[in-house]
Amino acid sequence: MLYPEHEEQYGALFTSDDPTGFKRRKVIDDAYLHRIQRKHFLLFDVLPLFGTLLAIGLLPLYPIGAAEVGVAVALWILTGFGISVGYHRLFAHATFKTHPWVAAALAIFGAMAGQGALISWVAMHRRHHEFSDREGDMHSPNLSGSGFKGKLRGFVHAHFTWMMAHPYPNVVHYAPDLLRNHTLMFISRHYYAWILLGFALPAALCGIVTLSWSGVLTGFLWGGFVRMFVLEHGIWSLNSICHLTGTRRFKTRDQSRNNAWLAPFTFGEAWHHNHHAFLYSASFGLSWYRIDPGYWLIRLLATLGLASEIKVPDPGQVQARLATSGG
Repeated sequence: MLYPEHEEQYGALFTSDDPTGFKRRKVIDDAYLHRIQRKHFLLFDVLPLFGTLLAIGLLPLYPIGAAEVGVAVALWILTGFGISVGYHRLFAHATFKTHPWVAAALAIFGAMAGQGALISWVAMHRRHHEFSDREGDMHSPNLSGSGFKGKLRGFVHAHFTWMMAHPYPNVVHYAPDLLRNHTLMFISRHYYAWILLGFALPAALCGIVTLSWSGVLTGFLWGGFVRMFVLEHGIWSLNSICHLTGTRRFKTRDQSRNNAWLAPFTFGEAWHHNHHAFLYSASFGLSWYRIDPGYWLIRLLATLGLASEIKVPDPGQVQARLATSGG
């Protein structure tokens, strides 16, 4: 859905001396880009489903073992933290600071998830917050009509089909801070290489552990497709489930919701309403007893001297928001 090869191309258009005002547009709604979006949708959103079905169908011939479980879980954790801690909390919202090599590692792990190149992903996410659950929000489930049918259409759109074709955000407008970082630009432009690495690593590791070509195949399927499929649906649920059902503590202009049961499977991202209430907060749970692995990793990095300036609202700020919301 997001395309590294166009960041530089369209960024140049936006920053050129254009008397028509094209450079001030927030999005591009272009037929050529929509074709690229559909290709990405088929390769990295639809194909993982068929790869997962193939992996399950081959179980009688190639039973899953410790090697396959190990690479699938390890890559799921690494790429999940890449999206939650890297793409989202560090790059999109700047909720903490870290060493350049940690930032680069998080950016690469996030790219391996197959959910978009870093700079475009950040631009898309910042636009989501600008128009959350209003016209301009490309993956709101609440703009497809009322009643059961409207909510069902909204769910399908927000969870999956919006990625087929959508307006492309002006990265110069939404992510100028990242465009100035040469390392992050390099990582973003080589997005597809990192995706391939995310398939090659588990295939190679399983092949080495099992000393077989069948291990290469099962590692490729379970550490690649199955891992990507599981992570994708967890992250997509934030757009769909977490804007349709769940609890609300604060007054926000959108329909964001918290879903505690999803939090362990989304690295704490399912405290989605809390996040919308405190965009600058590195902690989405906002309390020690709420499961928020993404925040726990940031605290671990801080303990190791690898993270600083971690932004979290103090109890008084949280109580003030509760009071103004009637909570």
